[in-house]
Amino acid sequence: MKYFYYPGCSLEGTAIEYDASTRAVMRSLGVELIEVEDWTCCGASAGDVASYLLTMVLPARNLALAQRTGVDADLLVPCSSCYLNLRKVEDHVKQNDKLLRDINQVLAEEQLAYKSGIRIRHLMDVMANDIGPEKLREQTKHKLSGIRVAPYYGCQALRPYATFDDPERPKSMEPLIEALGAEVHHWSMGPKCCGAGLMTTKKYVALESVGQILKAARGADCIVTICPMCQMNLDSYQRKVSKNAGEDLTISILYLPQLIGLALGLSEEELKVKSNFVFTRPLQEKLRAMSCALSAAS
Repeated sequence: MKYFYYPGCSLEGTAIEYDASTRAVMRSLGVELIEVEDWTCCGASAGDVASYLLTMVLPARNLALAQRTGVDADLLVPCSSCYLNLRKVEDHVKQNDKLLRDINQVLAEEQLAYKSGIRIRHLMDVMANDIGPEKLREQTKHKLSGIRVAPYYGCQALRPYATFDDPERPKSMEPLIEALGAEVHHWSMGPKCCGAGLMTTKKYVALESVGQILKAARGADCIVTICPMCQMNLDSYQRKVSKNAGEDLTISILYLPQLIGLALGLSEEELKVKSNFVFTRPLQEKLRAMSCALSAAS
C-alpha cells in the first residue's frame, strides 16, 4: 500500500506525537507514505476569515503538488481540520467551474495546475478500511488485555462528509480497538464536540464540553482520538476542568496510532507517548505489566 502523506501544520508543532506515531505505525505495517514535497498550510485555521479564494487556493496548491508527481495514490491526512479543508476544495470545485479557473489562475504563478480527482482519505478511514482489524490482529505483539479504551472521533472527521462512518453513531474505531486485545468503553460521546476553537473565544463553553466528555469516560483507561485539536483540548485542560468539577477527571488521551503502536510492540519513544500532557500512572503500570508478562512467557 502506498499513499501521499499530508501532515499539516499541527503535526509539526503541538501534535508532533501524532505525526511520529502515524509514520512509525505505517512503517511497521509495510505502508509507504510519500510526503507531499513543499506542502504548506491548508488554511484550516484562518483562511476563511481572510478570503474565500485563499481558503480554496491553499489546499488546492497541496493537491496540485501531489498530482504533479504523476504517482497514482490516495492522499492520507491524519488531521481532521486539514482533511475537512482538503475535502472542501474538491467538493466546491465540482460545483463551480469558475472557481477552478480562479484557483488555477493563482497557481499558475508557480507553474502548478489543480484538477479534481485525487482521493482524500482520513487516517481513520485508511486504518479501518484499507488496513483493517484482521491485519492489526495478525501484527499485534502486545495484546492490550485489561485496557479499556473510549473511542473519540470529534466533529470534523465525519461532518459534513460522512464518507466512512455514521457521524451520529460512529463505530469504525471499535473493531480496531478489539483487534488489539483491548476493551471498548461504550459511550455516546464519541462524535460530540469538544469545544475546539471556543477555547480562545468562549472558554467557559469549551471547558464545559471537555468536562462532559471526561466525565463520560469514567471507567476507561484512556480516550483515543484522531484529531489534534480534540487531543489538545482533552489533554491539556484536565487540571482546570477537574478543579471546576471538584473531582479528579484525569485520564490519558492517546492518538489512535499511539495505541496501535503500543500493541504492535513499538517503543514509547518511537510513539512519543510521553509528549502527551497526560500519561497516567495506572495506564503505564498496566502496559508495563503486559510487557513483563509477554517477556516471561517468551
